[in-house]
Amino acid sequence: MEHNWYDEQNSNFGSRSKRVYRYVLDTIWLPILSGVSTATSRSSVRVLFFVIFMFVAAALSTRLLDATVSSIAETPLASSVQTTKTVHIEPTVTSVIPEKPVTKQPTETVINEPTITQVIPKKPPKKIEIPLKCSLDNLNKTCPADYYPKQFDIQDLEYVSEPPLECPEYFRWIHEDLKPWKETGITEEMVLSAKRTANFRLVILNGRAYVETYQKSFQSRDTFTLWGILQLLRRYPGKVPDLDLMFDCVDWPVILKKFYHGPNAPAPPPLFRYCSDDSTLDIVFPDWSFWGWPEIDIRPWGSLLKDLEEGNRRTKWVDREPYAYWKGNPIVAETRMDLLKCNVSDQQDWNARVYAQDWFKESQQGYKQSDLASQCVHRYKIYIEGSAWSVSDKYILACDSVTFVVKPRYYDFFTRGLMPVHHYWPIKEDDKCRSIKFAVDWGNSHKQKAQQIGKAASSFIQDDLKMDRVYDYMLHLLTEYSKLLKYKPTIPEKAVELCSESMACSSQGFEKDFMMESLIKGPAQVHPCTMPPPYEPQALKSLLRRKTNSVLQVEKWEKGYFENQSNPQT
Repeated sequence: MEHNWYDEQNSNFGSRSKRVYRYVLDTIWLPILSGVSTATSRSSVRVLFFVIFMFVAAALSTRLLDATVSSIAETPLASSVQTTKTVHIEPTVTSVIPEKPVTKQPTETVINEPTITQVIPKKPPKKIEIPLKCSLDNLNKTCPADYYPKQFDIQDLEYVSEPPLECPEYFRWIHEDLKPWKETGITEEMVLSAKRTANFRLVILNGRAYVETYQKSFQSRDTFTLWGILQLLRRYPGKVPDLDLMFDCVDWPVILKKFYHGPNAPAPPPLFRYCSDDSTLDIVFPDWSFWGWPEIDIRPWGSLLKDLEEGNRRTKWVDREPYAYWKGNPIVAETRMDLLKCNVSDQQDWNARVYAQDWFKESQQGYKQSDLASQCVHRYKIYIEGSAWSVSDKYILACDSVTFVVKPRYYDFFTRGLMPVHHYWPIKEDDKCRSIKFAVDWGNSHKQKAQQIGKAASSFIQDDLKMDRVYDYMLHLLTEYSKLLKYKPTIPEKAVELCSESMACSSQGFEKDFMMESLIKGPAQVHPCTMPPPYEPQALKSLLRRKTNSVLQVEKWEKGYFENQSNPQT
């Protein structure tokens, strides 16, 4: 009775165990023991111990393998083992009884299985630099043979490039600027008709630039404009198409719309320059100062933009002077002379701090008082046009300060992408002082909103106007322009080949410094941004209406502000 503690199943298990034990004993151990008792040679003993060793090793290996698998299944390593789900779906089973069909729903059995993932580090891009080939020949302003590759594919960098980004919204104005020639195209006669006021003619063939100069520009405008185009060729070799254009480096646009309007009107001459307005058809192009302005010691934009970003961090917006700041040359335009009246006086404080810039005196003092990165110390900064548009717009907008834009007449290539009240605060041209006073009072009483306006502008400049985007704008503008040409450009008889070597190697002073500072070292490691489509007519009207309404809203607030001051409530 003492053995009745196990049940029938255990009893059967015991019987099977006895049979296995008997089999192992008869077939394995007895022959081995017999071999031990009869072994008379040393080799037999060796065989016996080898067999025993193999049995022990097999047992230990089995135990270790079981333990390892259990460990992996229970505690997978997060860095190298991922758990995946294997889903087994049983087939649908339908009853054979037609009156009451019964369908068994699929069931999911989830089994966690370890998956080993190999992490392959991303290969860093291979940076290719092609230095200038300066020699004695360059001192005579000639280009060396094979100075730069004419073609370059992104695959040459030995890595997969990131997909291109979409270009900023203001790139869409390229389509609008070229629309006057959309139906007719551009003939060589049209191009030559723009020669009357042009400073130079530029022809690009097979990635090489050829220039015919008609008249020297003011200061180094033409020099650094051409330098910028040569850097475009270095950044995107093989991507700049063949083209032929005229460029005017003077501020004022001259191609008047009224002479080229109507069914029988001739096509306008295509003329490139730095700015235009609503009454003209000049094609806007990035100005020379993006590559430096040596006459007043303004560094290339790529470097200066970093300095301005650092200058923003020195003084928080709330800790800045709560006034509107402007410093510049007032004698170039009547509207600037009028701005001087808004300066603080014993009789009136219009919340403006306005300073006249004496560039001759500044040059003698080493430009110590004109460091743009050190001028981000006021909550508000004023932009006002000079004889035409001013290159100062980008420096002012980059400061995190709220930009007060005195109603402008002209636009450059990027300012049409700015929205009133979002990127800047509009100021009346014919009532500047009162308008500035209201704007400052509004900003000081709406600090959070004012900071948002200033930040939106500086973010626009840092993101959408960095040099990568400037070069992309140049590329897309010239590409779209070249599509309109109805002839194959050829090298003008009096043109000379221009390259970075022929310009930089023989230059001196600030001019050489700025050229070397803005030199494109080698082909771009990324694709240019993707050109956005043209505006639909209704969308363009809506955009312009929105801008107008924003300005009218500010004027309405301003009017109410001064009415309340004149008739204070009691």
